[in-house]
Amino acid sequence: MIYRRKTYVVASSFVEEFNALFNDILLPSQLKYGARLIGRWHQHMDDETSEIFAMWEYDTFEQYEEIEHKIKSDNEHIIRVQERFDQIGRNRYKEVFRKDIKQDFFESTVAREKTILKTLCN
Repeated sequence: MIYRRKTYVVASSFVEEFNALFNDILLPSQLKYGARLIGRWHQHMDDETSEIFAMWEYDTFEQYEEIEHKIKSDNEHIIRVQERFDQIGRNRYKEVFRKDIKQDFFESTVAREKTILKTLCN
């Protein structure tokens, strides 16, 4: 298993819109092609800035690449994203994303299957 952490730093005023974009468009497309969401979290950094990150699980890095390729080739997905960004306002996009989107990959140091089985048996 590999895990991907995708981190966004956004204007706090944009958090609600960004969560709607994620839940309405980004998440369904990821799930459609096999990505597994572990969770998504939000933290206020200060009054004006928030960090949002999601953890995703994949069997292999190759599976991640395959899923990303399918999403980027999905014309319906691309149109939905473009329409949402048009609603948000493309100029505003530059204002609300405070830093570049960051993506990191991790490998687990714990056998997840054993941990889940042990938890279920207790």
